[in-house]
Amino acid sequence: MTAFDLAVDACAREPIHIPGSIQPHGALLVTDLEGDRVLQASANAAAVLGLAAAPTRSGELDPALPSMLAGMASGEDGVLQQPLACGARLLQLSAHATPQGLVLELEPLDLGEMRTLDALYPRLRSFLDHVEGEDEVALLGRYAAQEVRQLTGFDRVMVYRFDEDWHGTVIAEDGNGRLPSYLDLRFPASDIPAQARELYRRHRLRLIPDAHYQPVPVLPALNPLDGQPLDLSGSALRSVSPVHLQYMHNMGTAASMSVSIVIDGQLWGLVACHHAEPLRVGAPTRAACDFLGQILALKIGSRERGQEAALRWAAKELEHHLVGRMADAGDAPDAALHRLAKSPEAWLRLTRASGAALVRGDLVHCVGETRAPEQLQALATWLHQRQDRSELFATHVLPSLYPPAQAFADTACGLIAAPISAIHPHYVIWCRPERIHSVQWGGRPEKATLDDGRLSPRHSFAAWTEEVRGTAQRWSAVEVDTARSFCQAMVTLVLKQAEQRAALTDRLESSNRELEAFSYSVSHDLRAPFRHIVGFAQLLGESEPNLAARSRHYLDTIVESALSAGRLVDDLLNFSQLGRASLETMAVDMNKLVDEVRRSMRIDQGTRRVEWQIEPLPPAWGDAALLRQAWANLVDNALKYTRNRDVAVIRISGEVRAHETAYTVSDNGVGFDMAYQGKLFGVFQRLHRAEDFEGSGIGLALTRRIIDRHGGWIAAEGKPDEGATFRFGLPRSPQHQADHDSEP
Repeated sequence: MTAFDLAVDACAREPIHIPGSIQPHGALLVTDLEGDRVLQASANAAAVLGLAAAPTRSGELDPALPSMLAGMASGEDGVLQQPLACGARLLQLSAHATPQGLVLELEPLDLGEMRTLDALYPRLRSFLDHVEGEDEVALLGRYAAQEVRQLTGFDRVMVYRFDEDWHGTVIAEDGNGRLPSYLDLRFPASDIPAQARELYRRHRLRLIPDAHYQPVPVLPALNPLDGQPLDLSGSALRSVSPVHLQYMHNMGTAASMSVSIVIDGQLWGLVACHHAEPLRVGAPTRAACDFLGQILALKIGSRERGQEAALRWAAKELEHHLVGRMADAGDAPDAALHRLAKSPEAWLRLTRASGAALVRGDLVHCVGETRAPEQLQALATWLHQRQDRSELFATHVLPSLYPPAQAFADTACGLIAAPISAIHPHYVIWCRPERIHSVQWGGRPEKATLDDGRLSPRHSFAAWTEEVRGTAQRWSAVEVDTARSFCQAMVTLVLKQAEQRAALTDRLESSNRELEAFSYSVSHDLRAPFRHIVGFAQLLGESEPNLAARSRHYLDTIVESALSAGRLVDDLLNFSQLGRASLETMAVDMNKLVDEVRRSMRIDQGTRRVEWQIEPLPPAWGDAALLRQAWANLVDNALKYTRNRDVAVIRISGEVRAHETAYTVSDNGVGFDMAYQGKLFGVFQRLHRAEDFEGSGIGLALTRRIIDRHGGWIAAEGKPDEGATFRFGLPRSPQHQADHDSEP
């Protein structure tokens, strides 16, 4: 191994989590697990805290601090963040629990930074307004970069996305021109080693106010509890690797901040901020940037999960079509395979391949752009000789793994091969051609150098174009999973002559469950940030009793908006969970349900004049609790949209039909235009302004799902300013249906 390789390896293994020092813009203390006795302190602790000497007890900072810290080590999250008054100084306290004690980080906090909270909420509100309904990742990134730069004042803010090999590409950027633009440039994985990426994943925000700082040692060097260097993985003040500081110097940046974009527990990318001069960003502003990064992560994650769910659904449909055609051919394997070869377009679309083949000994079926049968047979033999030959094989760089493939990289540089026999080299194969393309790097990736035996980052970040050969377009996880699923179906259908795949209805139900789980996950993840907004806003109001009326109004607005958003998320959770709930069906007295719903709404009705025209309702067969919810939504809608009438007239009726029982709810309210009927039962679809009529936009969607779960139907009619009519039908009970079927 060369000296350069040794230096690269040493850099990758640098213990960046135990630097033994911190950055000087704050002070660090380590207390025992009870939060009282100070075990370690940064050398600048006394100066930062305004004390004559470093404290030996946490109570020297604030008499109430030991009680605040007590129990943190056994708490649910072991994290504390709040302002702290230490004598005449105001500090921002951030504390977290570790096996080596409680790590306290304290930064000076002036009243000006606290006042910036007035400006943070409007900026966050502006960002939310911009990203609402937006699905384009690059545009979402641009909005985020603009908002972060406005909040912080950095010269350049980039949104940086990692690929499968951990190379990063700048997909969005906002700057003032003081620093060069890196938009659309790629940076190598070595710029952010694996251990650094892991710290970014675990701890979302990192600030380096001055790249030319002098590290402040933590004393004593070894932790008294375990005799080991202090692990600063969770510390925002953690000192920075000299290699990274040199990297910043070479890039021409004196200050930086990064906000991690973490999706489903994985590091997706970074919001990277740079400044030509030292720049310190206060704790309130950093918290706002962190929250903005979480919103961005949720938005991107929602988009990607939604796209993946849609792709999986479409792939399942296509797979069903192919398997169905093969099943129609009968039990003979060759007949089924002949049917597969007769559907080349669908076969290729399964994985978006350019060519496909089925190799069964001397029998080779090919579609699209493939190679000669003997080359495919040799490839199948090589695949069968691998140690993990029973597993699906997928690669986008086949020539580097199978040298003979260099001769046919123009058609099979990328390969998916799924075994359909445990004994013979029989495979279903999909292939893609070599994709010769250019990559714009931010400087030549390999241009790191050695300086006195130590690794020095490259000095140039000028755009450098590389022509990439020997690779095909990568196979997505959906495509690989689809290939695996399809071949398992072939094994079941063709080779084992087993029962046919589940019916289309079962697959659609499975896909719906996946979409419901996705919706539930997104809604569940959104609850915590809104609770945090409410909690911290209330804490701020309680801790600052002398706030000006205008500031108090801002806090009240934050709480009200967050609570409203929380209710919306709860409605979405209810909508998602409905698909999972089992029905407890029985005979249901609909007269009783409607009467209960009407009486429950008397308080909301107030002094309004409402004329109820309720006819006797036939009984239904279903889940009483869910049907009560459906009635409540429909009746509530009728009351809501007749609010402007002197006398609201609400008519409810029902009738028994041959195979079903139908019910009607009509009103004389504002009605709606039938041109928009298709939007009525969609989630978040509204035909009237939220300012005029409150609601989350989920009620009718929830009602439709309840009726669908019962196997029924629901429809609506209306005219603007002439009222609306909602009708729904439910299948009659099994006994009623049997009686009907026995009639002559």
